[in-house]
Amino acid sequence: MKLVRFGAIGEEKPGLVDRGGRIRSLERVVSDIGPKEVSPAGQAALRNIDPETLPLAPEGSRIGAPLGNIGKIVAVGLNYRKHAEEAGLEPPKEPSIFLKVPSSVAGSDGRSSSRPSSAARRSR
Repeated sequence: MKLVRFGAIGEEKPGLVDRGGRIRSLERVVSDIGPKEVSPAGQAALRNIDPETLPLAPEGSRIGAPLGNIGKIVAVGLNYRKHAEEAGLEPPKEPSIFLKVPSSVAGSDGRSSSRPSSAARRSR
């Protein structure tokens, strides 16, 4: 099962991709695709839905960031030997851990689904 979020930036709606590759709206089932929906219990519940009963998303809908309602992103960098070797770096003895802001999650077009309000004010 492939879950997606589709629609204009800041107005993404939950959906899934059916066997024919078409996006179906999950709006009547869940409010968004977030941590709850991708948990084992959430995925089990969504698997019980017949995609053919869901409405099709508008043709040409933008694919948004894969998850909404993200609080923070904790990432581990350069802890994989192959990645370090490809980058020409010595693999670290311990993993490096860093945080990323939720607005760093982007859709298929590379644009973030949300922008911090201070960035929005600066860009005007």
